[in-house]
Amino acid sequence: MFSLRNQPLSVLILGLAGVLMLFPAIFAARVENWEIARIFLYHFIFAVIITLMLGIAFSNHKLSRMTAHRLSDLFIGFLAVPLLLALPVQTMLPQYSYWDMYFEMLSALTTTGATVFTDLDAIPETVHLWRALIAWFGGFLMLVVALAVFQPARLGGFEVYGANDGGQSQMANYIRRSDIRARILRFTRQIFPLYFGLTVALMLLLALSGMRPFLALIYAMGVFSTSGISASNGTIPFDTTIFSELLIFCALLTATSRFVFQQDMEGTGLRNLRSDKEVNLMLLVVIIVPTLLFLRHFTAAIEVSAEEDLMAALRALWGSVFMVLSFLTTTGYESMHWQSAQNWSGLGVSATVLIGLSIMGGGIATTAGGLKLLRIYALYKHGLREMQRMSFPSSVMGAGKKARAIRREGAYIAWVFFMLFLVTLALLMLFYALTGLSFEESFLLAVSGLSTTGPLLTVVGDSGLNYAQISPAAKTIFAISMILGRLEILAVIAILSPATWGR
Repeated sequence: MFSLRNQPLSVLILGLAGVLMLFPAIFAARVENWEIARIFLYHFIFAVIITLMLGIAFSNHKLSRMTAHRLSDLFIGFLAVPLLLALPVQTMLPQYSYWDMYFEMLSALTTTGATVFTDLDAIPETVHLWRALIAWFGGFLMLVVALAVFQPARLGGFEVYGANDGGQSQMANYIRRSDIRARILRFTRQIFPLYFGLTVALMLLLALSGMRPFLALIYAMGVFSTSGISASNGTIPFDTTIFSELLIFCALLTATSRFVFQQDMEGTGLRNLRSDKEVNLMLLVVIIVPTLLFLRHFTAAIEVSAEEDLMAALRALWGSVFMVLSFLTTTGYESMHWQSAQNWSGLGVSATVLIGLSIMGGGIATTAGGLKLLRIYALYKHGLREMQRMSFPSSVMGAGKKARAIRREGAYIAWVFFMLFLVTLALLMLFYALTGLSFEESFLLAVSGLSTTGPLLTVVGDSGLNYAQISPAAKTIFAISMILGRLEILAVIAILSPATWGR
């Protein structure tokens, strides 16, 4: 008998992804594109059959409570589910290879946003809806997994708090008392209404601001999943107003703190936003980096154009502010005023700035990738403490037990993660170089994959390289890096060597 309780996470993901095929089928039928509607309907039926067969096979299987097995199940889901997701797209677009469509769907599921489509305007709108929908589902999946699996295992950034944080330990013990199905259902009920409601609200506001409703839906899902998926040539539609960008900017703030979607044990999560270290660090970066780019105009020896005026200065400043938050959250949407900001600062594409922001990443237990702001904060506090000890060796730092844990154990594991990130980055660059790519191209691809910031390659790259041009071997490496970046390197270590992570 089919039992949902005994199903691996990968089977549940496969079933939910199959159900999502109904939405593009309904959309295609609504616009009277019956051929595309039939394609998605037939593949929906195929997905249901495959899921039922796997469900029956695992009905008598007892799920393991080991974290390594849960993470392995999630890894298999990311690896195998895109095989099914790519089938309807490849049927609709036979000019693309199946491997290209697998790459496209894996990119969407991991919320990377890298695309092999060079002319987005020539792609059917149903395909864009399917890409955005899978990315939106992938973002929601990671929100649930972060709280249901990563938090009790002290992974995904939660390891910074260490084992000495009473609140985190209570939450972990509470979660461990229930099985994985109960945890997933609990956090799904908690997160989905807010995640869905915010997406709908942003879509309606973007439509009211003048954006076409279909594009408003695509960008709303792309923002909250931080996938940066676009449905038109150029990351932001040409008819976007500054009000639309302001709405997107405000929505991107949800990717900087876990307290947007998660309540703490006392139910005061949203009230903690003001004191959240990740939010404070994000605000600091969003203020300092655009200010430096803006002030460089007055300090560097660059020409001042005749069109320079107050409005041009404000547009340049806004373009910098938007881009900083967009790439800090690993979304990758480009402001329509970014070109003005580059001309104003005289820094060209400001590649180093955007790459550094993508590596920093957003908040833990959010849809953003990268190192995560909490790890950066832990390293900063540890460095500040070490400088104080150089002047006052016998000093005792206060601020409570939780702060001391972050400065000691938290900073230690954050530094370990940072070193693993750099080593993985170097290895990926080496493998890319073996495929014939240059140093700059290898570096951009490695950062884009590990930070899950797919648009970084097209926004920053000077050579005009895109994902359609790289070789199948390079795409394979990038596919692996996307999974590594989404699950994070410490989780992969926990999968391969549970005893090592336990120590």
